[in-house]
Amino acid sequence: MTPHTDNNCGITGPQNGCRASLAQITALPRHHREVIPEAYLDAMGHMNVRWYMALYDQATWDFFQTIGMTPDYFQTQNAGAFALRQFIQYFSEIRAGQTACVHTRVLGRTDKRFHFMHFMINETTAQVASSFESLGTHADLKQRRSAPFPAFMTEKIDARLRHDTQLDWEAPVCGVLTL
Repeated sequence: MTPHTDNNCGITGPQNGCRASLAQITALPRHHREVIPEAYLDAMGHMNVRWYMALYDQATWDFFQTIGMTPDYFQTQNAGAFALRQFIQYFSEIRAGQTACVHTRVLGRTDKRFHFMHFMINETTAQVASSFESLGTHADLKQRRSAPFPAFMTEKIDARLRHDTQLDWEAPVCGVLTL
């Protein structure tokens, strides 16, 4: 876990200092929030990695709703989404009784793929606990293959993308996930 030396910094980098402040991250849309139960802990007394994935998954489903990937859309259009690549970093612990929330930033898209990033904040300690970078694809579930986004969905993704590309900070991406 990377120690935080600047209380205003959410994510630090070894060569470039503060990559994103807590204020910048928490200004992003929040897509999940929950108090962590004892059942999520591992032998080290902090939240187990599988629960990070579970919270990121919940945030992804909520994010999908905002771009039109709803259960009704999936069912009526026989469409969905596939995860292609993911990258997770852990920065600080989350323990039982603490509140975790997930904020999301859209990084890019093509006609079929989308690239986004979740940031998990420990609201109790006011620290960034983890980041999750994902590359996914829209899918035709009849063919079980990648398929272009419908126009109404690209409009929603592009609106978020226009906003997020205007932010005054670069997303702290891993550098290996590309559209």
